[in-house]
Amino acid sequence: MNALLAESPIVPTRNLNLLYILLDCAFLAVFLGLLLWKKRYATVLFGLFGGVLYTVVDYGGFYLLSHTRTVFIDGMLQGPAGTFWVLLWMSMSYGFTNFVFIWTLVARDKYAKYWVFLIVMWWMICPSISELGGEATITTSRTTGVYHGWMGVCMVVSYLILTVLLLRRAPEKAFVNILVLCLIGFCVQFGWEFSLLVNGIRPMNEASFRTLIVNSCMETNLGMPAIYGIYRLFSKYFREDLSRVKQAPAPEETKDEAPMSAV
Repeated sequence: MNALLAESPIVPTRNLNLLYILLDCAFLAVFLGLLLWKKRYATVLFGLFGGVLYTVVDYGGFYLLSHTRTVFIDGMLQGPAGTFWVLLWMSMSYGFTNFVFIWTLVARDKYAKYWVFLIVMWWMICPSISELGGEATITTSRTTGVYHGWMGVCMVVSYLILTVLLLRRAPEKAFVNILVLCLIGFCVQFGWEFSLLVNGIRPMNEASFRTLIVNSCMETNLGMPAIYGIYRLFSKYFREDLSRVKQAPAPEETKDEAPMSAV
């Protein structure tokens, strides 16, 4: 088993065509419009933040710094410009949908079931529709190398900190269900990793199952405690439509105002 794992490194790869990218951009525009229609402004901002974050990590970190990301178009290795545009689309697409998926569930949005349904449905169906565009001419790949180990360290530390904060409170006063939070982080990554695999966008090989499980357990999940912290801080001052939350008056102010209200 160890020999098999050693010969099967985790190298996330995607094979797709131009129609896939065009269809996905159209979906993102429609989905963004639906969120704005229902005044999910905080969700939109957080989704855009996720897209920018993914772009910085993928292009800046994986491509420019660690040189672990490659992009081929029509069999030709792309330079910085060609790689940037492909990674910009890919990062904004999965960054936006991932973070919207997470935010709506963490915030317990009353429309969460619709947002999650649309995202997962699109992940599963878009590859089939894109087959109308012919063979895959765009290939992206990334070797995980040693940084997966550092991702694991970040995940353990972040969840350990969250666990300590929860243990300081009585169980009935826990501010978040840590198992649910971890499950959300797993499911959002598993959803699109699985859809890529079963639709042939990600090639099936001896490392496919390991890539699916390891990436799903770690790559989004390592940021879930921080994401929840951002949500808690944001919701303390702002509502979903970005209107400000009215702060409760201080106890002494309440006492001073009581006689006047009685009059």
